Amino acid sequence: MIENKVREVVKNLKPYVPGKSKEEIARDYGIKPEDIIKLGSNENPWGASPKIKEEILKEIPKIHQYPEPVNPILMEELSKFLNVGKDNIIVGGDGADEIIDTIFRTFVDDGDEVIIPIPTFTQYRVSATIHNAKIKYAKYDKEKDFKLDVDSVLNNITDKTKVIFLCTPNNPTGNIIDNKDIEKIINETDSLVVIDHAYIEYAKKEYDWTQKAPEYDNVIVLRTFSKVFGLAGMRIGYGVANKKIIDYMMRVKPIFSLTRLSQVCAITALRDREFFERCVKDGIKSREMLYNGLKKFKDIKVYPSEANYVLVELKTMKAKEFCEELLKRGVIVRDCSSFDGLGDNYVRVSIGTFEEIEKFLKILEEIIE
Repeated sequence: MIENKVREVVKNLKPYVPGKSKEEIARDYGIKPEDIIKLGSNENPWGASPKIKEEILKEIPKIHQYPEPVNPILMEELSKFLNVGKDNIIVGGDGADEIIDTIFRTFVDDGDEVIIPIPTFTQYRVSATIHNAKIKYAKYDKEKDFKLDVDSVLNNITDKTKVIFLCTPNNPTGNIIDNKDIEKIINETDSLVVIDHAYIEYAKKEYDWTQKAPEYDNVIVLRTFSKVFGLAGMRIGYGVANKKIIDYMMRVKPIFSLTRLSQVCAITALRDREFFERCVKDGIKSREMLYNGLKKFKDIKVYPSEANYVLVELKTMKAKEFCEELLKRGVIVRDCSSFDGLGDNYVRVSIGTFEEIEKFLKILEEIIE
């Protein structure tokens, strides 16, 4: 009988399809976890700063106490790292997903419109649907390596538009949005423009809008500790915007969402700049190895990327079949069939260690030409 009480919007919601874990593949295929190559979730294959373990152990005796709602040390470290004011930052405890949800709780009423260019990160659609927003889809142009079709965004703006999502580098396509295109959209609307920079550390510095965001009345940049910092398991995301936007969002954000251990991890990761820089450098090198290696196969098309993954279009196989063949061999990549705006012949491949990329490319020779 509980079905009668469930909201209709939830009944009809298409659930998010996450990437497969090593544990799941080990159980299903009888492969040792240590033999599995995970290239499906855009993680940092070198992990997190080795200094974090010691700091976590120091914090464990305090876990019976609530964390500080706003940790001043974390805010200071983030402020220095980003070169923006502490009052321009909001931090969430469920990755950037919490910041996205807080944006909807702050700005969007039933029936308001949001614009989402597709294909892109699925969580925008999920949050919009749950909050009864009307979604208007813009598009990335496949024929131009998924360059944003700016007119498809501008033509969808109305007086009901509340939020516009721009993911750059875009997930799953890997391309950036030109600065002039972002600026054009910002200047054409008073709606909130969300610039999702989850992967910006891997892109050229001139594409980073983080320091510019506080200068605008209608811009928020999303960032995360889940990628280059190697803290996906700790779920730490943050946003950068002008003080007014941050103030309103802080009124509705869950107060204690960022745990004591998450705060310690984030602070330590920010302070270990040497490890961070090495992960950026090696991540870009791994991406180039992956891109150049995949280009040699005639049965696929690989798209250029500014992120820590590449999008692959399969010419002779469906993504489901391709992923299954790789899983049998202990390799996890991401089937992109669940992404709105893509067909059933696209997969996303994340960076790995240099040894993992070499092994993956060798395994690929058994599956395609």
